[in-house]
Amino acid sequence: MLGLFVSLYGMKESWKPGTVLYPLPAVLVSCGAAPEEYNMLTVAWTGTVCSEPPMCFVSIRPSRHSYDIIRRTGEFVINLTTERLARAADWCGVRSGRDFDKFREMGLTPGRALHVAAPIIGESPVNIECRVRQIVPLGSHDMFIAEVVGVQVDADFIDPDTGKFCLERACPIVYSHGEYFALGRALGHFGWSVRKKPAAKPTAKPVSKAASGASAKRTASSSAAAPQTGSGRPKKRPAGK
Repeated sequence: MLGLFVSLYGMKESWKPGTVLYPLPAVLVSCGAAPEEYNMLTVAWTGTVCSEPPMCFVSIRPSRHSYDIIRRTGEFVINLTTERLARAADWCGVRSGRDFDKFREMGLTPGRALHVAAPIIGESPVNIECRVRQIVPLGSHDMFIAEVVGVQVDADFIDPDTGKFCLERACPIVYSHGEYFALGRALGHFGWSVRKKPAAKPTAKPVSKAASGASAKRTASSSAAAPQTGSGRPKKRPAGK
């Protein structure tokens, strides 16, 4: 039952437990050991689970066509999506590989992975090659926990001067409450909140009017006694005058 209550931050509404952890990446997961079974499906239940060794997961309903392919082959590729791939990401999430050749329907290219048999999506800026380590039945979905065995990135988004991969230039998208969104402006980088601020430059001390006046008088007196050139030396009188 829904209910209203007042917290320290104002009025709150109580909801039943649900999957409201948003936004999430909307990725295209490609799979298949041979061209005749290549397929891809859209997954938002995905993420990182470990850094060393690098591991990630995708959660898939057993009813999905790709579920049996990934379970049998033990391999898949996570392909990040962009604004240009937004329509494909949505279409592949509501159509089944049992009925369509999704690569052909979406005009996408099944490329060669370097470490797994599953294809990469050539138009994706980042292809994460995964090998299944464990399958965890959870309820509506089974979680495929996998080790990352290879990564391919689009060289067009690598800064030639710094070597940095600039994913933001590819215009990645996310999924939130049934809608797809483009990412907005950057707010900071990792660790920016604790970075030491550069030391402030010393500022000149204010000069009193009396001291300023006295200095001006000394300057005027000095100038009258010895006319100056740009080099700061007294001018020489022309010879013979």
